[in-house]
Amino acid sequence: MQPQWVPEENDVAKARITDFARFVTGRTGVEFADYRALWEWSVRDLAGFWGAVWEYFGLGPAPEQVLTSADMPGAQWFPWTRVNYVDQIVRQARADRPAIVSAAEGGELTEMSWAELLSRTATFARTLREKGVAPGDRVIGYLPNIAETVIAFLATASIGAVWSACGQDYSAKAALDRLGQLEPVILVTADGYRYGGKVHDKREDIAALRAGLPELRATVVVSRLGGEVPDSLDWEQVSAPGDTEITTEAVEFDHPLWILFSSGTTGLPKGIVHGHGGVLIEHLKATGLQSDIGPDDVFFWYTSPSWMMWNFQVAGLLVGATIVCYDGSPGYPAADALWDVAARTHTTVLGTSPGYVLACIKAGARPRLDHDLTALRTVGITGASLPESSSLWLGENVGEHVQVSSISGGTDVVSAFIGGAPNVPVWPGELSVPFLGAAVDAWDESGRPVRGEVGELVITAPMPSMPIRFWRDGDGSRYRAAYFDMFPGVWRHGDWITVTDHGSVVVHGRSDSTLNRHGIRMGSADIYQAVESLPEIAEALVIGVEQPDGGYWMPLFVVLAPNAELTDELRDRIGSVIRSEVSPRHVPDEIILAPGIPHTRTGKKLEVPIKKLFQGAEAARVVERTAVDDPALLDWYSAVRMSEGT
Repeated sequence: MQPQWVPEENDVAKARITDFARFVTGRTGVEFADYRALWEWSVRDLAGFWGAVWEYFGLGPAPEQVLTSADMPGAQWFPWTRVNYVDQIVRQARADRPAIVSAAEGGELTEMSWAELLSRTATFARTLREKGVAPGDRVIGYLPNIAETVIAFLATASIGAVWSACGQDYSAKAALDRLGQLEPVILVTADGYRYGGKVHDKREDIAALRAGLPELRATVVVSRLGGEVPDSLDWEQVSAPGDTEITTEAVEFDHPLWILFSSGTTGLPKGIVHGHGGVLIEHLKATGLQSDIGPDDVFFWYTSPSWMMWNFQVAGLLVGATIVCYDGSPGYPAADALWDVAARTHTTVLGTSPGYVLACIKAGARPRLDHDLTALRTVGITGASLPESSSLWLGENVGEHVQVSSISGGTDVVSAFIGGAPNVPVWPGELSVPFLGAAVDAWDESGRPVRGEVGELVITAPMPSMPIRFWRDGDGSRYRAAYFDMFPGVWRHGDWITVTDHGSVVVHGRSDSTLNRHGIRMGSADIYQAVESLPEIAEALVIGVEQPDGGYWMPLFVVLAPNAELTDELRDRIGSVIRSEVSPRHVPDEIILAPGIPHTRTGKKLEVPIKKLFQGAEAARVVERTAVDDPALLDWYSAVRMSEGT
């Protein structure tokens, strides 16, 4: 297979990663022939690599110690070092370019200067302090992807408080399942949002959310629809630009910065706690070196505050880039809406998902013909595997000069393990390289490395942005079980990958039961809670199946209560209850009547084996029949898979 994109010699020479390699050579005397050599050094000499990242991005003098323990879990990074994530953003302030461009669905663009961003951050930080918010307290957001969300996060982080958020497409119950665990003291929200040409008034959900948060001291409301929320503070008043200068609280390297939530495959979603220092240094590497983003760039990733890519996009500010906050549907008023926003904002790095690319293909979109994309140099892809056909379509319909940079990582490290780099080729359908500092490998079930065949994605050495802990996991047992049970001391991520003979990586999808639709990872537990509350439904099972063309099929299997029938009316009610209690994106593609749901002998639904069946595996290889409560059900699901042609 030939690469579809090869970097030009001049671009490689100008790339920041090339300059970084020279910096390391001058610092250590080690020379690097190519990216592979630099990567091998970065995972062999962890302290040397991360110490070099620290110095290269001007975070301060070289710390006396970078890594005192490389144990996983439990690695100790940059001991005795005090930082604040926001300080790096303050250092990037400039007057010649905006910090944020806000793009509303079908609306005009609004620019926010660096001066206004920092002034509003300082004012809102003062408001938080006046409300008694102290380091370690939790401030939460129930917000769309708007500039105000960024400001609220930065103000929270600047004083050492802890941020957590989800988008307003989540119901009050789904938001409470996540944010309610944190006992937050401040809620920042908006009265509603627009999506797909429709207005969504969220005041009832806000009231329900507040009712479940007894520790709240104040609710701050961003007025977008003109609605009133009783007993709340007005965002414009508590964040108005003024004379207050931003001051930051220096905190320990692993002091909590934010809490992101897992998808909630079983039980309540897990709160994943990340530290200031680990996120800061990882995101500088990922944006500045891997993506070559800098002060002359406009960075636009279609995302939501519910998804880690929102946090990743904010990292554009760490390297002085302008970021684009888009609140709306990627496909409204037409399938090419994102390309239109990218053209109007002169975006240089655009991020989206395989699902969106497929939607554009099916709609016959012609981005390069209908929009001025001359500023665009990179299209980032994440959330699922990008098939070869979609990658080639991007080259033909966006531009041969545009690098297609698929990345794969997760909420767990709020970054990527694998992706592109400005000095390596792109092979269609493949991820170009492991990221610097990420000791990526593919292992078989016995813990042996494999090449050219499918294996478990493992990380064999620690990364600074690995979680410092899970929320309410005092003994660390849930954290260890999530990543280290299969291979003690080695991070097993839950993806199937193949490492190719030229060092690229093919990602085949999840090896666990997490759902991953349109680039957003979701949990099945929320769906079960909603569907199984209906009296006609005895039990349900949902899976997500990655398809060869880049699509994603998410069927819901239901077992009915006695005397119930799966009528069109019941199908509509199932979709409605999921839409209202969880979110529209959780609604399945198809509802299928099943004779039963297979379980382990201990009662756990067999989500992973059934997913594997629908991805083409043989029943005998995905699960031991004697371990299933009703083995005959495996035959039924296999037959459905054959009839569906998946």
